[in-house]
Amino acid sequence: MTAYLIRRIWQMIPTLLGVVLLVFFLFKWFGGDPAEILGGLSATQAQIESIREQLGLNRPVWEQLWIFIKQIVTFDWGKSWATNEAVSSLFMSRMPASLTVMLPILILEVLLAIPFAMAVAYVRGSLTDRTVMVLTTVAVSISLLVYVIVGQYVFAFRLGWFPVQGWSDSLWTNLTTYAPLPVLVAVLVALSPYTRLYRSFFLDEIGHDYVRTARAKGLGEKTILFKHVLRNAMIPIMTNISVALPGVFVGSFLLEVFFSIPGLGREILLAVNRSDYPVIQAFAIYLSVITMVVNLITDVLYKLVDPRVVLK
Repeated sequence: MTAYLIRRIWQMIPTLLGVVLLVFFLFKWFGGDPAEILGGLSATQAQIESIREQLGLNRPVWEQLWIFIKQIVTFDWGKSWATNEAVSSLFMSRMPASLTVMLPILILEVLLAIPFAMAVAYVRGSLTDRTVMVLTTVAVSISLLVYVIVGQYVFAFRLGWFPVQGWSDSLWTNLTTYAPLPVLVAVLVALSPYTRLYRSFFLDEIGHDYVRTARAKGLGEKTILFKHVLRNAMIPIMTNISVALPGVFVGSFLLEVFFSIPGLGREILLAVNRSDYPVIQAFAIYLSVITMVVNLITDVLYKLVDPRVVLK
């Protein structure tokens, strides 16, 4: 296990270096001139040159790349070009709001989708199974924007259970007042595809020989599902969760915009709209690191869930 972890961490270094080079040169060659973007249409050439001098864009490419690498290593991403706020401070101040919403979403999605999928797999081939599949297919076909609009209209305007938008400095107030509606909307959106996906995982396991052997030994269907099928289906379920987990740390662009949540997702969207390159570059590196770390943790958890897994 130790040798595997050391090897995987060592492999992350060239992967991260490749991401750094890709991000740097994409913004350098294809992102347009930041000085012209920040200066606006009315800026003179002298003003553009002054902005370029302040941002260090007139330095050699290799020097700009070295500065970028030093920023990554020292976790000093510089300042936002639009707000002059330190990028590291911006991330730390926006992330709690994103986590307040995204963590409950992920937990509820998994806790609800797994028993729903098991229940549907238990009655596979029945009218209930077909009805649920039709309903989930229809639900998957509906855009998130529709869920947001309907959710705000029904639960906020008509019933008055939750405020439409808002946020506060109190974690408890946010969890009990402002977060429930976006969490509810997001869970309703994700529950259908997750139920369909996890159902397919369970049905795939049910078709294996060990399930037929368990039935031949006289075990009940519920015992087979909960004791054997669920454990073996956890490998693909964990893989699916690991894919969604990085999104917890970056927030949801649409939810944070429509519900006025001052999270990281909305901040990134604002940075894209105003061509705030330091924020966008830091976000790209930040997301790649989180993805690699989550994948490593998931691989280790495979071994804990199923001792038959061999880490090489």
